[in-house]
Amino acid sequence: MNKKVGYAIALAAALAAPFVIYPVFLMKVLCFALFACAFNLLIGFTGLLSFGHAAFFGAAGYVAGYVIKSMELPFELGVIGGVVVAALIGLVMGMLAIRRQGIYFTMITLALAQMLFFVFLQAPFTGGEDGLQGVPRGKLLGMISLENDMTLYYVVLAIFIVGFALIVRTVHSPFGQVLKAVKENEPRAISLGYDVDKYKLLAFVLSAALSGLAGATKTVVLGFETLTDVHWSMSGLVVLMTLVGGLGTLAGPVVGAIVIIALENKLGDLGNWLATLTSIEWFRSIGESVTIVTGFIFIVCVLAFRRGIVGELVELGKKKEKPVSTPMTATVIKTMEG
Repeated sequence: MNKKVGYAIALAAALAAPFVIYPVFLMKVLCFALFACAFNLLIGFTGLLSFGHAAFFGAAGYVAGYVIKSMELPFELGVIGGVVVAALIGLVMGMLAIRRQGIYFTMITLALAQMLFFVFLQAPFTGGEDGLQGVPRGKLLGMISLENDMTLYYVVLAIFIVGFALIVRTVHSPFGQVLKAVKENEPRAISLGYDVDKYKLLAFVLSAALSGLAGATKTVVLGFETLTDVHWSMSGLVVLMTLVGGLGTLAGPVVGAIVIIALENKLGDLGNWLATLTSIEWFRSIGESVTIVTGFIFIVCVLAFRRGIVGELVELGKKKEKPVSTPMTATVIKTMEG
């Protein structure tokens, strides 16, 4: 019941948010939140750390932008095309990487993703270092113009809700329970007769497809796609979002994405405000040090609250709900048993 109330409050806040906050910023947050949730499905519930998720995010963005701009096809086909390509790349990458475990799996995904980075750098349709510019938003179902920020915001919100609901359903399904078993004790899952490699591959492809959905949507929102989205640093950024929010929690990656994207976009404004408040001019330069600030936050998370923001809140709630046994209670129980 508490989760349902929480989801209802979050939905109400999301519906009202564009009337208070700049819609394009909110849409960017939603895209990265979906990206982080997709990544969390793999690492948080399957136990596979991928450093190649930027490949799915960026590849889907390039495909969606090319389909909509150069092929002049509808918005829906651009997004679907991006998701399909991301899933196919995930299938190929997964088939190669699943054969290894631990750090070897991580390094293979990183190497394959960097190979794709150089492909997109040289490919003629990507625009190279200039990126793919001027991607039109088009119309939804050929009727509703998406040029208006408010209209597009609610479309992006619907996409996020569908993607998030799919992740929640997957986690709570029998398939999701097997993924958790693989994460907790893979040899035991094998001994029970599960084809572990098949389950891990399916999880990898699903995570890649949802990452592609986020990347394709982001390209439509911002109207461009660059090499930044396929660079290894983007894979590191989504890892940071997931760890800050809470690894293995459903809402954690969303919170982590909000924190990191807000820092990237609003840190300069915060610095100016602090400089005005304290008369210390150094604060005005803090906006140029986003990487240092995010790195500091990562260190604090690792040292102070390793479960992430949401993970620590959940653990705190469990401690409060846990009944406390007093010596008197224990004595009464022993007397009744006797």
